[in-house]
Parts: sequence; structure tokens; C-alpha cells
Amino acid sequence: MLNIVLVAISRSLLVLLFLPFSALDKVLNFNDARAQASIAIRNGALSRLAILVGFFIEVVMSAGIVSGVADRAAALVLALYCAATALLWKQFWKSGDFRLRGASRGRDTFWDFLKNFALAGGFLSLAFGGNAAGVDEFLHHPFGSSHPYRNAASAESSTVAIVP
Repeated sequence: MLNIVLVAISRSLLVLLFLPFSALDKVLNFNDARAQASIAIRNGALSRLAILVGFFIEVVMSAGIVSGVADRAAALVLALYCAATALLWKQFWKSGDFRLRGASRGRDTFWDFLKNFALAGGFLSLAFGGNAAGVDEFLHHPFGSSHPYRNAASAESSTVAIVP
């Protein structure tokens, strides 16, 4: 039982940034979110669509990771989402004041950029099962579940040995 609780906690913590916080922020502060989106997407209708797509990704993919339903595909989508948001909205190289010492808006944005990519790495590890064999498994069954809440006893009883 403890192993199931720990898995649920670890998966919940991994998506905590998105669900509920970022998704809720998009609802409560839609105009601010649209203004931020318009930095990279100048067209008003497209920037609103980007916020709605982001909301969908944050809610549905986070739910997939926590529940284990198509969690590997959900993790891949969130990895791509983290990378895209880093590249589009965490452009530390454009600040013009990147310094290693002293106050620097560029350095602050650089840390956000790195955090996005660190999250992307965590999601990729979840998608691929943390090993090379998991990549092959993902490529053959991209919408499969990693069965995060299956315990060792039920996993052993569900395997069938074929004896020649």
C-alpha cells in the first residue's frame, strides 16, 4: 500500500505546477495569460487559442500522468510542452542583461528556462520508463499505460509462463 501512495505522491508532485496551479491561473487571469502568449504569438485569436490548448494540455495530460491512463503519451506531450514554452517564453538571451553576478533579469529567466527543460527531462524519463528498453516499448505502444499503481504481487500473478 505504501508503494502505491508514494507513486501517487511522486506523480502528483511532478504535475503540481500544471494542475491545479497553472491551469487555474489561466482561468482566473485569462487576459494576463493572453497578453503573455501574445509576446510570441502576435495574432490575438491565435494567442487565445494557444492559451486554451495550453489549458487542455495542462489538465488532461496531468490527469493522465496521475491516473496512469495513457500516461506515457501524456508525459511525452508535457515534455514537448515544457520545451516549447521554454523556447517561446523563457528567452533569456533576448534580455540584454545576462550576467553571472549582480541583478540580472536575463539570469532569472535563464533559471526558468532550465527548469522547463529539467521538467521535460523528467517527463521524458516517465514516458520512456527510464531505460532504453522503455523507448522501444513506447514506440510500439505509445498510448499504453506504465501501470503505475500495479504492485509487484499483482504483476507477478498476471504474467503467464509458457512452458514448451
